[in-house]
Amino acid sequence: MSWCTRTADRCTFLRSGGGRLEISPAALEVIHSYIQDTPKKDEAGGVLLGRHLLGSNDIVVDRVTWPMRRDRRQRCRFRRARRRHQAEIDRAWRESHGTCAYLGEWHTHPDPDPHPSSTDRQDWARKLRHDEFTEPIFFVIAGTRAISIWEGWRSGVVMETTPLHMEEAREEIPSH
Repeated sequence: MSWCTRTADRCTFLRSGGGRLEISPAALEVIHSYIQDTPKKDEAGGVLLGRHLLGSNDIVVDRVTWPMRRDRRQRCRFRRARRRHQAEIDRAWRESHGTCAYLGEWHTHPDPDPHPSSTDRQDWARKLRHDEFTEPIFFVIAGTRAISIWEGWRSGVVMETTPLHMEEAREEIPSH
């Protein structure tokens, strides 16, 4: 299983084809604030924004969007509205002069150790076929205890990433 605990200040995962994916503390803070830790909290989600590091296969999620008006949220369902999140993607790209890009999607599940539902897998397949992105993109599911991540390719292949233990992840990914 691919996961990092809810108490981690950063999550680092080994990618299926080599390299690492790191979720920054700022991005984790937003995701953690929407964890479904009470029965009254609905699923939440947004997009992942960050960078592909030059000269390596490492990718960093610097920030995420949060649930916005017109997103549909229910206890076991989240549907992201396109327009407002796309405006955030476009703004991040513009303000970073083309270095902050769309890296994928995140959402919560009310389970301790999250696994994709059949609806999640259908949504991922549609995104991989129709959306514009630089490969790969990532699908993050945050449960009440752990976060799991899958890496998707235009070919339709979706691979679960492997979390690095604290000792292995200690060497930080360079910030440039």
